Amino acid sequence: MSVHAEVGIQPTALRNSADLSRDWRRAYRRRIAITDSVTVIFVIALAQFGSVWPHPFEWLTPLKVVASVLLGALWMITLSRGRSRHQAMLGEGGDEYERVLMATGQVFGLGALIGIVLGVEIARSYLMIALPLGLGALLLGRYLWRRDIRNKRASGQCRNAVLLVGGHASVVATTRSFARAASAGYDVVGTCIPRRATVLDDHIMVDGVHVPVLGNEFEVIEAMRACNADTVIVTGTEDLGQVGIRKLMWDLEAEGVDLVVSPVMADVSKARLMFRPVAGLPLIHVERPRYEGANRWAPAIFDTIFSVLMILLVAPVMIAAAVAVKFTSKGSVFYKAERIGLNGKPFPMYKFRTMVAGADQQVVDLMGDNEGAGGVLFKMREDPRITPIGKILRRLSIDELPQFFNVVRGEMSVVGPRPPLRREVEMYDDEVSRRLFVKPGITGLWQVSGRSDLSWEESVRLDSSYVENWSAAQDLSIIARTVSAVVRSDGAY
Repeated sequence: MSVHAEVGIQPTALRNSADLSRDWRRAYRRRIAITDSVTVIFVIALAQFGSVWPHPFEWLTPLKVVASVLLGALWMITLSRGRSRHQAMLGEGGDEYERVLMATGQVFGLGALIGIVLGVEIARSYLMIALPLGLGALLLGRYLWRRDIRNKRASGQCRNAVLLVGGHASVVATTRSFARAASAGYDVVGTCIPRRATVLDDHIMVDGVHVPVLGNEFEVIEAMRACNADTVIVTGTEDLGQVGIRKLMWDLEAEGVDLVVSPVMADVSKARLMFRPVAGLPLIHVERPRYEGANRWAPAIFDTIFSVLMILLVAPVMIAAAVAVKFTSKGSVFYKAERIGLNGKPFPMYKFRTMVAGADQQVVDLMGDNEGAGGVLFKMREDPRITPIGKILRRLSIDELPQFFNVVRGEMSVVGPRPPLRREVEMYDDEVSRRLFVKPGITGLWQVSGRSDLSWEESVRLDSSYVENWSAAQDLSIIARTVSAVVRSDGAY
């Protein structure tokens, strides 16, 4: 029996559906190309006429008109040839923005050089008007189209049907990663398991989802047709080998299906990876983590300045919160909790009190109702110890504002791993303890990824990823995403 018959799908219907699944990518790239073209034409016209207003036509000499047309054409060609609209970047990652920046920089760098050599005055108006406005408009256009595709993916549209080729463990890990990053638009619809692996069932269960096993590493094309995949991802190359990968690449090329090879590294940032062909082999060099990056003086100065400004900005809110806590329940205004900081050093972390007095002594009695991550953390959605005012403070994350004083004292950072309890640290293994290499943060990847809704394993993974891949750009991104997470109250309870 063929693989098609086994899964009950007609080949003709499969290919028609596959063609439709690829149509959205072509349409999406076409829309971006139109937006880019309109933007380029508009900003060049604005630079040309605006620089000599209110007498624009005195400047329209044939030579300058030709120069404008050539610059616009070169700009659009560079955006296209620079693969800024490549389908692999649709709706996810920062490569698309980087390529727009690179293409624009190349065009105007060349234009400025030619203007200097030839002494053409036109270059100055373009650099002052077309460059900043055009770059900003191009990036805004990409951002808006990206939001559009993410909204469509959330409703089940514009998604990629993926066939995974690899061992059981790598298939499970990859499927979970795609489920976490739903906005990437990858749906695992089938898998091919190597012949050497023992598969007891005709499917693999991943967090309650059935992933059908449609063959082995030599039946990829048949399996791809059977499950209507438009993307094949190889999660392990040891079974196929170099010859097998090359043949698979040729076969998928004939089918018009994308091939992606996933490296074994996980949670390693792009900045630490360098692709370098050596002796015909596509080697990926992985830079060692630089844990000291987040502890240098520049991030410390930023933390201090940012925290002082925030304290001044939200001072009225903190005063109102302090008054509300004081006059609505017995006990102190602030709650001082011990947390473990940099290199395992304990420190007192300050928060507005959101629970009744003596709440710590009630933890043992409530442990049976713990909903925290894997039982390691104590969390309850309806914790009876939380006061009415405390619920409001937690929902709006106002209870955490006093932690900016911890940052000023040098005990915390604005961005970092979640500050752990002593009992948590005592349970750490070598992998988890790496989060103590940097200061804990008021916010972090855990904050913008679900907070209390995260599992223990997911919380550890995010903290470890932050520590090993620290960068200033990532910190700024997390701060911006924190505002959105706080507004939505994701995982706040």
